[in-house]
Amino acid sequence: MKIAIGLPTTIPGARPEQVTEWARRAEAAGFSGLGTIDRLVYPNYEPLVALGAAAAVTERISLITSIALLPYRQNAALVAKQAATLQTLSNGRFVFGVAVGGRPDDFEASGVPMEGRGKRFEEMLDEMKRIWAGEERGFAGGVGPDVSDNPPTLIVGGQIDAAFRRAAKYADGWIMGGGGPDYFRPSVEKLEAAWREAGRDGEPRKMSLMYFSLDDDPEEQARRTLGDYYAFAGEYQEMVVEGAAKDAQTAKEQVRAFEAARCDELIMCPASADPEQVDRLAAAVL
Repeated sequence: MKIAIGLPTTIPGARPEQVTEWARRAEAAGFSGLGTIDRLVYPNYEPLVALGAAAAVTERISLITSIALLPYRQNAALVAKQAATLQTLSNGRFVFGVAVGGRPDDFEASGVPMEGRGKRFEEMLDEMKRIWAGEERGFAGGVGPDVSDNPPTLIVGGQIDAAFRRAAKYADGWIMGGGGPDYFRPSVEKLEAAWREAGRDGEPRKMSLMYFSLDDDPEEQARRTLGDYYAFAGEYQEMVVEGAAKDAQTAKEQVRAFEAARCDELIMCPASADPEQVDRLAAAVL
């Protein structure tokens, strides 16, 4: 199982130099990828832009939106162009994880209704894939840059049955956006059933994210940052804070458990923007 690390792009007050130094350290330590999570109404960095900055200071590590919320972005052609640009500038390192989203304030701020977002999501997935394949859209031809020979890896997130069907129809795999290894295993079974039903060859890519806090006061740090980010989520807020790995041994155990649950790549997202967290996590799990 590959082990990736989240960028601290949702940590309030994360400085630009911390984000780029984090990316450099993650690549040097041997993490497989850099992940970003997404909201619109929050003081976080926009995921695609942040990964562009990470691409500029790294050479090998993959760049993952884990996930980006697609329907509130409105314009499939523009998103396809942004993703193709990141894929090209990073020399093929972009993994575009996408999901439907469920926070009303994000949609309201973007001027897009939440109603019908599932249908809009599927239409956008279809449009992006056709654009990446090189379909023409106007006098000058296609919406470039040209990634028809090597499009971004597309991953769909979500826990409802429709998410697994969408992953099987449009994507290269699926990602679980939260929850422990015990939730991952039955989801893999649903994914693989949808994959077979869609007549897909090969194996879907199976990914998940989890949280860690290896700070000097890990409980307080997790409550201050993860608790703030998930304050909208009711009981799930406490589940995220309590479920974060807060010492090296717990982090190791969680990694082993996800691997046993047949996860292909685990993205471990931080509770702190301090780049020292990269080194602490690497010492624990790599």
